[in-house]
Amino acid sequence: MKLSRRTVLKSIAATGAAATSPGVFAPAIAQAKPCRLGILAPRTGIAASPGISGLRATEWAVERFNAGGGIAGRKIELVIEEETSPKDTIERFQKLVQQDKVDCVLGIISTGVALALGPVVEESRALTIFWDGTTQDGVEEKLPNARYLFKSTDNECEAVMSSLLAIKHWKGQFKRIAGINPDYSYGRNNMAAFIALLKRFNIEHEVVTEQWPKVGTMELTSNVAALKAAKPDLIFSSLLFADLPVFMKQAAAAELTKGIKLVFPAAGFQHTLMKKDFTPEGMLFGHNTLYFDNPNATPMAKEFVAWYADKQKDYPNWEADRAYFALASYKAAVEAAAKAKGSAWPSNDDVIDAMVGLSVESLGGKGSWRKDHIADQTFVQGFSTHNNKYDFVTLDPARIETMYSADLQKPAGANFWEWLKTAQFKI
Repeated sequence: MKLSRRTVLKSIAATGAAATSPGVFAPAIAQAKPCRLGILAPRTGIAASPGISGLRATEWAVERFNAGGGIAGRKIELVIEEETSPKDTIERFQKLVQQDKVDCVLGIISTGVALALGPVVEESRALTIFWDGTTQDGVEEKLPNARYLFKSTDNECEAVMSSLLAIKHWKGQFKRIAGINPDYSYGRNNMAAFIALLKRFNIEHEVVTEQWPKVGTMELTSNVAALKAAKPDLIFSSLLFADLPVFMKQAAAAELTKGIKLVFPAAGFQHTLMKKDFTPEGMLFGHNTLYFDNPNATPMAKEFVAWYADKQKDYPNWEADRAYFALASYKAAVEAAAKAKGSAWPSNDDVIDAMVGLSVESLGGKGSWRKDHIADQTFVQGFSTHNNKYDFVTLDPARIETMYSADLQKPAGANFWEWLKTAQFKI
């Protein structure tokens, strides 16, 4: 699929009645009108890597689903727009809904865009499924009781998991803590969650410096120098966009990462750029909801990774899983709602009701939707190794850890920071 600024992926099947896979519901009279899905994702800039990974997974899913009859008998057609600034993305969202008349909107990676777009989704009454961008600001302050919007797992899930693993494996081996995190809600919430969990488990610690570069800052030598001067035992970082490999290069050049513990819960966003020559072994490395080389991956996931590697000459990051999960969830909800109605295409309200409690198998494992429209998914983290066939680090197969987000994010209606104080974590 050529990803021009505005791309429409037409149905790949020939016209006429389509075969339906066994067990997949479709109305007795196939719908001639395609099911139009709007996609908002970045293809350029600092978030291009996850955006393209999500788009490719969407392409793969559409090919598979259309070959099996589409969604409830209607072939899928994509209308793809760019996710950029909040203002411009909102305008493109409104165009998708009002002019292109899409049945559902999927996508969004940036927290800033998600926070701005959420209220617009509700006002538009347009069913929308976010791939990512769900920080506590979005959950509690901006849109606590969404109806038309379905949101990703709390972005702090990966920070909670990496914090628990750091405590599990390194308790007593560090005291002086430093942080370098992006200066917006995602970075600040993740660092705060790490410190809160150290306090919760009575881990003696001292925060010796906190660095807050703006998102996308590519000159980080002053931050590296400040970190090195602070002489930390451990660095926590939720850098995750194109600035992450830049930081690692500059940190390696300054010998900052030698003999120090590194906790990077979101490093998997840039995993193929985390080259061995500047990324050390033994760092706590998060792949979120999809690790491309997971030895326990399902046959479907392995098929997707092989397709991605063959077609893109690259390996997918976790946004591929988020994109597949969003589309597979919509398909399952529409077909469940349509089946309940007999043969009529369901309304948005019917689909929304069918989404709540829905569980599907995604590329990274099981995923489901809670009553508050927040996803539960499977998370993967581990420790980096150079012992592989790639030029970038992967996870040591003997040290891969998997947790379900039901154990990593607060229950519906709870306050995240209060929940951290009393939650029964499994470590």
